[in-house]
Amino acid sequence: MRHQRSGKKLGRDSAHRKALFANLTSSLIEHGRIRTTETKAKAVRPIAEKMITLGREGSIHSRRQALAYLRTQEIVHKLFSEIAPRFADRPGGYTRIVKLGPRQGDSAPMAYLEFVDYVPGGEEHETESGSSRGRLRRRRAEQPAEQAEATAS
Repeated sequence: MRHQRSGKKLGRDSAHRKALFANLTSSLIEHGRIRTTETKAKAVRPIAEKMITLGREGSIHSRRQALAYLRTQEIVHKLFSEIAPRFADRPGGYTRIVKLGPRQGDSAPMAYLEFVDYVPGGEEHETESGSSRGRLRRRRAEQPAEQAEATAS
């Protein structure tokens, strides 16, 4: 019976599974968004949330705990200096899972695991002028007018 057993095995032994989760969490912290299977995203999400909570605490002990799990000082530094301050006033729910549909090769359900403030255009925060998508539309609208002026001259 599976009483009180949480988590998926994902067809791996415990060391392989732990390494997989650490690598996926590190990639999420490094890039802001990762594309993986839905099952892996659901398994990694609580781990990533715990790492961000450690980053919000900011103590030496929490930094050492994060380093023990994530294994690289660069990722831990980014977690504590860039990511944790962004979520300082948020009580939880730092990540989201966006379902993408089946993978072409084996029809595995795919998903993005991303931070809730992730913006696909590269900028991570909205500014007063709006989202990056709106700025891109404005740039495209301005380009033909500038090109017409250049060709008329």
